[in-house]
Amino acid sequence: MARKKLHRPIAAMAKKIREYRALKNRPRDSQRFALDYETMRRPLTQKRLPVRAWEDARSENRLFALLGRLPRFGVGRTVTRKSWLWAHDEPCYWVVTKVKADYTAENMDHGRAWGYLTFRGKTEEEVREIDKVMYHDWRMVPKHEEEAFKKFTPVPEETIRYLPYPPLLRAMILAQWQKEGKPITEEPMIDLEKV
Repeated sequence: MARKKLHRPIAAMAKKIREYRALKNRPRDSQRFALDYETMRRPLTQKRLPVRAWEDARSENRLFALLGRLPRFGVGRTVTRKSWLWAHDEPCYWVVTKVKADYTAENMDHGRAWGYLTFRGKTEEEVREIDKVMYHDWRMVPKHEEEAFKKFTPVPEETIRYLPYPPLLRAMILAQWQKEGKPITEEPMIDLEKV
C-alpha cells in the first residue's frame, strides 16, 4: 500500500515566500546589462564583451538611448538595427507602439518596448515586445526618410510544384514501372499540390 502524501501548508507557504524573495532580489535589466565602457566589462558579472563588439558598444546606441531623447519615448517612430541593414536588402524595422522605461536605471537607458515588426518586407499583425533592446546597434529612421525606407515592392515568390524523388525511392518506382511493363519516358516526380 502506498503512503499517503502529507499536506504541508507551512512548507508550501515557505517555498512560495522563498520564490517571491528570489524574484524580488533578482538584478534588474539595468544592472544586468550595464557596461563599463573603459574596461568593456559588465559590472554585475565581470564578464567581458567580445572584442568584435567593442567598436559598436563605443559608437552605436542602445534602443532606449535613442528613445529617451524623443518626446513620448518615440512612440510611433521607426527604428531599425545596423545588422539588419547590412544583412538584408528588404526593409526590416520596428514601429514603436508602447514604451515602459526603467526609471531607476542610470540615464534611463533601459526598459521594455513593444511594436509592430516588419522583417524582410513582411509586417506582423500583432504587437510584440521588441527583443535585443540592450544591443548597441539600434538606429532611428529620420521622419523625412520613413516613407522611402518603408516603401517595398515584394518580389513574387517562385513556388515549386514538382520535386524529384529521393534516389532509393526513385529506383523502386522505376523498377516497379519496368516490372509492370510501362514505358519509362519521364522522370518520376512528386506533385506537391497533391501532397
